[in-house]
Amino acid sequence: MQKVSFAEAIEKIRQQDPRYAEDAYYFLREALDFSMKLYKKPQHGSAKDRHVSGQELLEGIRQFALEQFGPLTATVLEYWGVRRGEDFGEIVFNMVETGILGQTDKDSRADFAGGYEFHEAFAKPFLPSKKAAAKKRPHPLRQEPAQ
Repeated sequence: MQKVSFAEAIEKIRQQDPRYAEDAYYFLREALDFSMKLYKKPQHGSAKDRHVSGQELLEGIRQFALEQFGPLTATVLEYWGVRRGEDFGEIVFNMVETGILGQTDKDSRADFAGGYEFHEAFAKPFLPSKKAAAKKRPHPLRQEPAQ
């Protein structure tokens, strides 16, 4: 049996499930590596030692995405068809079913449900804080109307 490359596997997945852009799969692979480092999972060793839970992966994805895309994170993910944590679960399990990723008996798509609300996770970190808004000063060139 000939080993299939990552690109070929993703192409096969997308033929069966075109909901998510190809880039979403590449991003998820990188976010998984980031998450393994974040949670200090060894690159080598048994699969059980390297395993990242769905909730750990969601948090790793959140941090990695913010690092990569900053305030455009939500826009990029939406462009790829990813609008909620459950979409990341679908991508992961598409990769599991193709043999790209492994899973334990405890893993399920439900692990990705209710992880975080996208606005809270990806937009709110870049919105001005209430303190900053309260300190907002009048524009120096704009004169206030005389009373």
